[in-house]
Amino acid sequence: MRVISGVARGTKLISQEGLDTRPTLDRVKEALFSIIQFDLEGKSVLDLFAGSGALGIEALSRGAKKAVFCDKDIKAIKAITKNVQNTKFENQSVILRKDYNLALKQLCDKKNKFDFIFLDPPYKTDFAVKAIDIVIKYDLLTKDGIIVLETNDINKKNDILLIDGIEIYDERKYGNVILIFIRKE
Repeated sequence: MRVISGVARGTKLISQEGLDTRPTLDRVKEALFSIIQFDLEGKSVLDLFAGSGALGIEALSRGAKKAVFCDKDIKAIKAITKNVQNTKFENQSVILRKDYNLALKQLCDKKNKFDFIFLDPPYKTDFAVKAIDIVIKYDLLTKDGIIVLETNDINKKNDILLIDGIEIYDERKYGNVILIFIRKE
């Protein structure tokens, strides 16, 4: 796993060992960032369920001004911290070791808003739908903000469509992985 483009291009990223983290495949990451690459400059990013922090780091490498990384697993936090140090993005990064509910509440309390929110939760959970609902409820997206959900469940879209105030405006499939692009209505 590596940073694909930008100022940290080619930097190897570490991931925690074991089956607790499922890193985004480089080809999926490359496809995602080719879609949003011209919208990243100077933007703020939330990498929720961050794992290794690869998505937030890629965004920083391509010109995002700030990234918040959130994961509750201590091994993931150690990997994120090391990756942020190796890419020299410490001054642009905030790392939270919290459950996503608590992290989103804290970010709301501190009046944070994000241009991009990357959601890559464990696949066999309902965390994605709950997190999107909380993001909308707490108004954590900027006016033109985008949520990008990575999932392997085509039916997840039906659950997301039940959330008031959002729309799915794009969807891309890469093998078993589906990227769903969501914004406010």
